[in-house]
Amino acid sequence: MQTMRALTYDRVRDPWESSRGLRLTDEPRPELDESRDPGDGDMALVRVRFAGFCGSDRGIWSRQAFGDMILGSLAEEGKDRRIVGHEMLGEVVAIGSRAAAARGIRPGDAVSTESHIVCGECYPCRAGDTHVCARDRIIGISMDGCFAEYIKLPAKALWPTDLSRIRPEVGAVQEPFGNAVHACTQVDLAGRSVAVFGCGTIGLFAVLIARGMGARQVIGVEPDPRHAEMARALGCDAVIRPDLARIGPESWRHDPDVRRQVRELTAGVGADVSMEMSGFPGSVNNAVKSTRRGGHVVLFGIKSGDLVVEDFDRIVLDGLTLHAVVGRRIFGTWEVTRRLLEDPSNGVQDAIWNVILDRGQGTIVPIEGFDPQAFERVIREHPKAVIRFAG
Repeated sequence: MQTMRALTYDRVRDPWESSRGLRLTDEPRPELDESRDPGDGDMALVRVRFAGFCGSDRGIWSRQAFGDMILGSLAEEGKDRRIVGHEMLGEVVAIGSRAAAARGIRPGDAVSTESHIVCGECYPCRAGDTHVCARDRIIGISMDGCFAEYIKLPAKALWPTDLSRIRPEVGAVQEPFGNAVHACTQVDLAGRSVAVFGCGTIGLFAVLIARGMGARQVIGVEPDPRHAEMARALGCDAVIRPDLARIGPESWRHDPDVRRQVRELTAGVGADVSMEMSGFPGSVNNAVKSTRRGGHVVLFGIKSGDLVVEDFDRIVLDGLTLHAVVGRRIFGTWEVTRRLLEDPSNGVQDAIWNVILDRGQGTIVPIEGFDPQAFERVIREHPKAVIRFAG
């Protein structure tokens, strides 16, 4: 049996409640064998070149998110280890017979992947809302992922990527970039004022996309000084730095100073579109309070548990429209993503490489000699890291 290197979570060696990080382990290398499993006719085997480390992966690393999904799926499969990771750029090395005929994908093709593996049969899928499939699986969470030298995936999930137009390191982050594209296409941003609450990786992508889609004004709201600096470099006209020291026991309340500054920057009326990208309760209320009458609030950030909404009556009486966004529309969002990244005139791809990935300086981590402590420093110091499995 051939093996491969992979970054895994082990539920036996690392109990969820008392551990952190991932282990570099040798795992069985997946293969296609239609004689043994006829279902392999619809599958593809991909050699991973680069894999992006996502906010979801940070949650798994610190054991703050997705524990129920990982532990539940491992129990169902009778396994102890989960290969993590769901953002990648790789090369097809084998393709099932039916997939080759139906998809036009061949060995040697460069591909990324949609991370939500959808059933195609539930009501949302039949209604065209595959991004909210009722029975989806997420690679790296409820099935083995791409922090490995090879991954076996349904060919229907693959997204061909032209490496003559998109550099591979950027190709590896098309999936999270697509999250921001999905959020930014809920409302026509052209000519509008946009406030982005939370400038982590997806928020930074949203700043870049909002500017590229013609927003007349982009305001960032971000406490971290380095992220705030990056938001300015990506096109924010102003960045508001909330004072986190002011947060008291009622951390869900909005920050009056943030609301005041957003309204001052928008001639007193508030933002046309507020994009809440962090998920923190106080940030949600900041977004709602900072939006003009008749405006739009795009909700992308996720935090489990209850949320107190301040002055709920004002959402109704001010005529606000709330948009909840998850994942990417499959594959409509990917088409927009491709157009944005392949167009050199908008500078989007260059900005991702030069600013968010810092031209690979400390953000591209080779799998050889993987050191969890050193990698933790990387993800603490950079909003985005990419793991290199092959050149």
